[in-house]
Amino acid sequence: MFHVVLYRPQIPPNTGNIIRLCANTNCTLHLVRPLGFDLGLKSVRRAELDYGELARVRIHASFAQCLTELGESRLFAIETSGAQSYDQARFTPSDAMLFGPEHRGLPPEVLEHIPLERRLVIPMHAGNRSLNLANAVAVVVYEAWRQQNFAGRG
Repeated sequence: MFHVVLYRPQIPPNTGNIIRLCANTNCTLHLVRPLGFDLGLKSVRRAELDYGELARVRIHASFAQCLTELGESRLFAIETSGAQSYDQARFTPSDAMLFGPEHRGLPPEVLEHIPLERRLVIPMHAGNRSLNLANAVAVVVYEAWRQQNFAGRG
C-alpha cells in the first residue's frame, strides 16, 4: 500500500513499534543508514513482538539508494516546518512518507528532493517541539489508509 521511510532512525523501540505498525497496515518500511542501533537489539525485537516476520523491511545504504527503489512513488516529508497539515494531503497507494531522525529533523539536502506542497506538518499546541516518531508515523499512515477506505483490512 504505502511506503514509510525512516531517515537515520536513532531509537530502537521506535523502529520496533513502526515495524509492527507497518505489518498491521500493509506498508513497506524503508530504513536509511546509518541507523543509530543494531536491528537485532532486544529492545527492537520487544517492540515489534512477532510482527518482524510479517513486515516488509528494506534497508538502504543511502537516501539515494532508497529513492531509486521507491521509483515513481510520490514522496512526502513530515516535518515540524511543513507547508500544510498532513490531513490536507490527498494520498494515493504507493505514496511514500519520509520521517527524520528523532533528535533532529530532515537535513536540507534531503528536503530539497521534496516539493514544498509535499512537506507536511502534524499540528501541535504552540511551543511544543515534536511528537514521538512512532506516534507521528501512526498518525500519518492511518490518515492515508483512511483515505483509501482502509483497503485490505480484515
